[in-house]
Amino acid sequence: MRVLVTALLLGMAPAALDAQAVDWSANGRDPQGTRYSPASEITRKNVSRLEVAWTYRTGETDPRFKTEKATAFEATPLVVDGTMYVGTPLGRVIALDPATGRERWVFDPKIKRDVEYGDFASRGVSTWRDESAPAGAVCRRRIFVATAQSQLFALDARDGRPCATFGRNGMVDLKAGLRIPPFEPGAYSMTSPPVVVNGLVITGSSIADNSRPNPASGEVRAYDARTGALKWSWDPIPQDPQDPAFSEWRGAMAQKSGAANAWSILSADPERDLVLIPTGSAAPDYYGALRLGRNRYANSLVALRASSGKVVWAFQTVHHDLWDYDNASPPALVTLTHDGVSVPAVLQATKTGMLFVLNRETGQPIFPVEERSVPASDIPGEEPSPTQPFTALTPPLSPHRFTKDSVWGSTEADRAACHAAIDGLRNEGIFTPPSVRGTFVLPSNIGGAHWGGVAVDPIRAIAVVPVNRIGAVVQLIPREGFDHAAAMADDRRLGREYEYNGMWGTPYVMRRRMILSPSGLPCTPPPFGTLVAIDLKTGGRLWDVPLGSPARLLPPEQAAKIPAEWGSPSLGGPIVTAGGVVFIGGALDRWLHAYDIETGRELWRGPLPESGKATPMSYRLASGPQFVVIAVGGGGAWGRGDYVVAFTLTKP
Repeated sequence: MRVLVTALLLGMAPAALDAQAVDWSANGRDPQGTRYSPASEITRKNVSRLEVAWTYRTGETDPRFKTEKATAFEATPLVVDGTMYVGTPLGRVIALDPATGRERWVFDPKIKRDVEYGDFASRGVSTWRDESAPAGAVCRRRIFVATAQSQLFALDARDGRPCATFGRNGMVDLKAGLRIPPFEPGAYSMTSPPVVVNGLVITGSSIADNSRPNPASGEVRAYDARTGALKWSWDPIPQDPQDPAFSEWRGAMAQKSGAANAWSILSADPERDLVLIPTGSAAPDYYGALRLGRNRYANSLVALRASSGKVVWAFQTVHHDLWDYDNASPPALVTLTHDGVSVPAVLQATKTGMLFVLNRETGQPIFPVEERSVPASDIPGEEPSPTQPFTALTPPLSPHRFTKDSVWGSTEADRAACHAAIDGLRNEGIFTPPSVRGTFVLPSNIGGAHWGGVAVDPIRAIAVVPVNRIGAVVQLIPREGFDHAAAMADDRRLGREYEYNGMWGTPYVMRRRMILSPSGLPCTPPPFGTLVAIDLKTGGRLWDVPLGSPARLLPPEQAAKIPAEWGSPSLGGPIVTAGGVVFIGGALDRWLHAYDIETGRELWRGPLPESGKATPMSYRLASGPQFVVIAVGGGGAWGRGDYVVAFTLTKP
């Protein structure tokens, strides 16, 4: 653990020194998930003067924190009441001085580290202040952390001690009472922080949903923020025959299926008593013959009454999902002017590369959506939906079609290898079902839009979304006669890196991979990832620019030759500030990027020790400067790290 503090806090402009504090009190800055900071000291004119102010290390790359599976540090820190709170993949919560990065306290739940959790990641913590408690009372301000081990802790924000009156000695077991208990410890975990609304702590879950039809159930649950008592539970797979969605689940497993869970960030509208739930696919992702029908509530944006858990409305973004098109992006709640009328809206970006703009009170589209015909399946017993919803006004954020003429490679050898990988696949555009032959999937299972989600400038009415533009292959292999060891040996011989999933209880084994050339670059043409801005007044695209660089995928001698316009696959979201600046890491390169909200022009980039596979945040201290902070250490191709890096302005 090391803190590097510079003298950058000196010499700030008088206006900044006299300014009031601007906190970042939820994952999306507020329960609405806008990711918009009203702090305005950093502007398009001075953003080039940002420098590293301090760097903190959590220590979790040390051997003493060794884990069975690699972790992903994807947290967005919070700053409230003059303290920064950071959640780590190991469920630890660290309180820092936001001016210097100095450590104030650490809470360690000591979770089991020899478990292969499905996604061993943390996207941060949540906070809540008990207005009924007197000033200075123990646990008046609480920090909530949901761990990979499926525990929900309430901590005293002052010292990190568990709140004794919450649950059992400060903890609630989130596995208790599930309709389907997880089949193994790693099959059910928490990767995203809960949302806190009107005195309730509301949680989703992360489920290993490719393994079998019933890995674990995906109930969304609300707990009393003071006591930890369960207040309500909502199952996205309807169990009540009176539920209007019940008939949209048919087949051998139907109501016995698992998943359809909400593993991403939830959003809330406290005034309307609403919590907005982005749900994913029922299990398993790529085979639906055991769960026929549209599978309503899965792959949906669902508005629940926060006080009761009752469904207010639901809008399904993918019918009968066969592509792992979870709603990974957090919903963003905004107020729009449409046809001259002020309308409460919610934005949902999807892995399909679409941005749905819905009325927050009714779930009806504000910008039109239409059902279009999509390809049929050739898998026996499978019944995909004959149509899927498409945004009719807002253009796709990423491509929906790919032809053989579009196969790309940086060399003739790469192009030939890409043709060999793609030409024989089933490829009829977006929503082409998985097949035994192998199906080309674009957008892939990482999007389109991904868990990085949307940032909204409510003043300029602009939404900014990072998207990926790389294809994948998905293949269903008949289980009878399948030899996993032999298949893996063939993959090694041919230089392929497939992910295999057993899909036990079905006739097939699934395998998938991103389609890359021998050089390591995608076989889809650049840009491989972009940052897209949508004008929320018209629904049209405002700008679309390459995001980052994929250079680290290549040897140094080749990386130096990569053009800037190639862009990079990304995982991690943007934020917007009142100064007109969009900040985002996310890409494979080691930079925090800043863009002009109105033009998409890149204004600045700041160095990071590894790639920032996380969503940044920004805050302003009372009588102090504005900072931009990002967690660094997302794992995999993004590099391993345990850094929290803060930037602020140098004096002119």
